[in-house]
Amino acid sequence: GWCPLSPTGAQTTQLLVEPPWRPAVLWDRVTLTCQGSGTAGATTWYKDGQRWGQQGRDSFTVTQSGTYMCDRPSTGLSPTVTVLDDWLVLQVPARALLEGDTMTLRCRG
Repeated sequence: GWCPLSPTGAQTTQLLVEPPWRPAVLWDRVTLTCQGSGTAGATTWYKDGQRWGQQGRDSFTVTQSGTYMCDRPSTGLSPTVTVLDDWLVLQVPARALLEGDTMTLRCRG
């Protein structure tokens, strides 16, 4: 039988951060990768709310601090990722954490 896809099961656009720490910092040589369905190379990028010059590329290395989002034709806008230019930063793993999980923090400067 046919079963409709529930909204909670709908695929969404993801913005992956490498290395996988939050907040992301410029001096970490951060790579952003946009993942979602649709044609490869059909990614639209936004920086600080404005359409931005990395159009068509699914991945790039960040050279400017700011808030980034990507858009894929079939799955829409990703969540935002902020890349800071701070000198000293306390970082947490960029993954889902549950209460009781052991977590490593990084203090970097």
